[in-house]
Amino acid sequence: MSHTYEKISGNKARLILTIPAEQFDEATQQAFLKLRHRINVPGFRKGKAPRKMIETLYGEDVFFDEAVNMLLPDAYEAAVKEYDLKPVDRPDADVQEIGKGKDLVIKAEVFVRPDVTLGEYKNLTVQVEKQKLTDEQVDARIERDRERASRILDVEDRPVQEGDTVNLDYAGTVDGVAFAGGTAENQTLKIGSHTFIPGFEEQMVGMAIGEEKDLQVTFPENYQEDLKGKDAVFHVKVNGIQVTEKPELDDDFAQDVSEFDTFAAYRENIVNELQKQIDQNNDSIVENALMEKVRENAQADIPEAMIQDEAEYMLRDMAMRMSYQGFSMEDYMKYTNTTRESLLAMQKPEAKNRVMNELVLEAIRKEEKIEPTEEEIDQEVVRQAEAMGRDAEEFRKDLTEEQKDYLKQSAAIRKVLDLLKATAVVEEKPEEAPAKKEDAE
Repeated sequence: MSHTYEKISGNKARLILTIPAEQFDEATQQAFLKLRHRINVPGFRKGKAPRKMIETLYGEDVFFDEAVNMLLPDAYEAAVKEYDLKPVDRPDADVQEIGKGKDLVIKAEVFVRPDVTLGEYKNLTVQVEKQKLTDEQVDARIERDRERASRILDVEDRPVQEGDTVNLDYAGTVDGVAFAGGTAENQTLKIGSHTFIPGFEEQMVGMAIGEEKDLQVTFPENYQEDLKGKDAVFHVKVNGIQVTEKPELDDDFAQDVSEFDTFAAYRENIVNELQKQIDQNNDSIVENALMEKVRENAQADIPEAMIQDEAEYMLRDMAMRMSYQGFSMEDYMKYTNTTRESLLAMQKPEAKNRVMNELVLEAIRKEEKIEPTEEEIDQEVVRQAEAMGRDAEEFRKDLTEEQKDYLKQSAAIRKVLDLLKATAVVEEKPEEAPAKKEDAE
């Protein structure tokens, strides 16, 4: 078996696979033994007709296709391995020469990972809008702890107020007719949360326990098709009222919700945690800005198959994240009036950017001869373990060879990104001047 290789474009290779005549003849015999039970020959039971008889009746090439199918995969894989090709799609194979006593010659063309022509990737200047930690963010984070430490108390001596949690029954009608999903019992609703139809919660303020009332509302224009924009009446009954009692923000609160003895120490820790997150986000913002410039400066003819595969991966990831939230892709497509094909088309621009990112990072790594040290690989293992909430040593023991290779690649890419950032000039994006108001006429 022999083969030749030719690069016919930046992203396509041509292989000429030559399989010796004796090997092809042997495969043809194997094809005969495999297929003879399926072939009808007058005067013979199935599987009993001699090969010569079948070939006389159906043609000398009757077993050629099967023989080619037997030989092609191994011949193709051997050529791919010899020339260290990285195919990104199935090969387009075409038989060039075939026949008894002849070498089998097959031309196989396949899209491969494209060549990348790098432009400037060092000493780049980028402008970014970095995130900044605000007192409002710190207060919001503390408020979440406060809400978790709050007590729920029953209220019996007053009517519903803003902020109360109400247990209620309701039955909705449009033009006097009940509609699907419009009736429920013992539902809870936080007044002021704006989770019900506009106007619903506001009309419950002032209702007492046991009181019943008709609420007049109008469904929003962006509601489901059969109800949007329609007037409705909800007959509601208040079964119970609860109020949330929040603790004071003092040292006792800090001791209840954290390991700190004082509120000041607890708040300082919150500031440090949030600042760490913002620093990580800002690092990603810089990396993204740099990668955008590196992409713009580089050239590569990306095969459509690579973009399609990445878009498919993004769609599967999207479906998985939806499933964690209790949604299905089918429901999402129904509510957004989209199809799988249209969602794939929407993913493709970002998919192309992701593929190009991978290609240029790999090209820079090769150009700079970047290899991670064992210590850097170990750091990547620790980072991955922490991200998954696992003990690093246990995580390391469970790694497969494939996963180890992936972490090595991740550590290498991290070094490439560090190189880009170390040589870059990062400027704060100037704030846009407020738009001038037109002079009153």
